[in-house]
Amino acid sequence: MTRRSVPQSALADLADVPATSRWVRSGDVRLHALDYGGDLPALVVLPGITSPAITMDFVARELTDLVRPVVLDVRGRGLSDEGDGYGLAEYAEDTEALITRLGLDRPLLLGHSMGARIAAAVAVRAKVPLRGTVLADPPMSGPDRGPYPTTREVFLRQLAEARRGTDADEVAVSWPTWPRREQELRARWLSSCAEEAIVATHHGFEHEDFFDWWPKVPGPAHLLYGADSPVVTSDGAREAAESNPAAALHRIPGAGHMIFWDAPATATATLRTVLTALLSPPTGPHQRDQARGGS
Repeated sequence: MTRRSVPQSALADLADVPATSRWVRSGDVRLHALDYGGDLPALVVLPGITSPAITMDFVARELTDLVRPVVLDVRGRGLSDEGDGYGLAEYAEDTEALITRLGLDRPLLLGHSMGARIAAAVAVRAKVPLRGTVLADPPMSGPDRGPYPTTREVFLRQLAEARRGTDADEVAVSWPTWPRREQELRARWLSSCAEEAIVATHHGFEHEDFFDWWPKVPGPAHLLYGADSPVVTSDGAREAAESNPAAALHRIPGAGHMIFWDAPATATATLRTVLTALLSPPTGPHQRDQARGGS
């Protein structure tokens, strides 16, 4: 296992987050999650490959009037333990353990990037009941589909910078349009990610086919994608629509792969619309793909 670190400045960030730390076990792996509390239906949030739970705080706190967000530190990130494996099966088992151990009743599931792939696997496995699933810009690379747009070497360079000690200005070189707070959080928390977790997950992006899962994701299901995303291209969005025609697709204008960071207001507004629909499903025929031309 490689060196991971959570600097004191990162831990201090938790004081400003309106959530409570929750701890559960998935086998031998101790998992940490941020629970925003309340009596509303739960929304389990699964972040991306190098995104500890706290990096989704700016999204979660905008939803607390609709749902009870519970954001997972996926194994090998944030305050969660590392594990012996980082495939979709292990990630799905962790998510199922979180839902079961916290007694979450038919939660909604939201995943971004890596987390979207995990959400799809959990929905298809059907080992825990869900109200619905929202996938945000899932990697559609895989066998015979071309490489993931961000190389492993880029991820490892950014991790090396974090281990050495980085700051928001250096993060801004890679992510210039992000809100300053999110650049600062990434600078402080990226070093909490295990190199093995990043490498194995990146390998999964290119060797585990998203479309082995997506056509079997049961409804209600929604897929959000960035209009300028290199991860969900126009061809990928078309295949997603054709292979799971019951799902609704929502195109986020002005966003790349990091849709909530690239276009916070638009992406969050779309997400709120989707969650409201999932919590109060219409009685008439389902109007799918309303956002193929924007949502």
